[in-house]
Amino acid sequence: MKLVVAAALLLAPLPALAQTTPTPKLPPANPLPYEDAEAAAVLAPINAMFAGLAAHDGAAILAQTRPEGGATVAVEKPDGSRVIRHLSWADFAGGIKPGPEKLEERISTPAIEVDGDIAMVWAPYVFLIDGKAHHCGINHFDLLRENGSWKVLNVTWSQRTTGCTAQ
Repeated sequence: MKLVVAAALLLAPLPALAQTTPTPKLPPANPLPYEDAEAAAVLAPINAMFAGLAAHDGAAILAQTRPEGGATVAVEKPDGSRVIRHLSWADFAGGIKPGPEKLEERISTPAIEVDGDIAMVWAPYVFLIDGKAHHCGINHFDLLRENGSWKVLNVTWSQRTTGCTAQ
């Protein structure tokens, strides 16, 4: 009987301990600037994709990707409705058309994780058209290293038009 009472006394505070406040969000793994050559190498194809986007050059974007991958976007519309779309890299690059608009995608405080020949980059972004914030969200890139070169396998991003400021 004493054992049961002792166990009850020990276990009684456990529900209260489980009722803690939420854990704060972790900071990015690798804040800028990157001094790690490997992190810089992981970012290189992503930055090249952004340069291709700015140049309205779909072929430049494709040069940084693995063909079996693709692009997935989770859009939050102004009315609160949500849409998820997936495109092959060919379809994504095919949607990049010549035009007079100045396109620019900026990421900030990317978190980069590398394990052997796989890497992940998670970063807030803002997409600008003619210098004005058009939409923003989070980019998540999956990359593979093959023959010493990093290529983007997939990119998944959230997209919203509210709360966006040029970074």
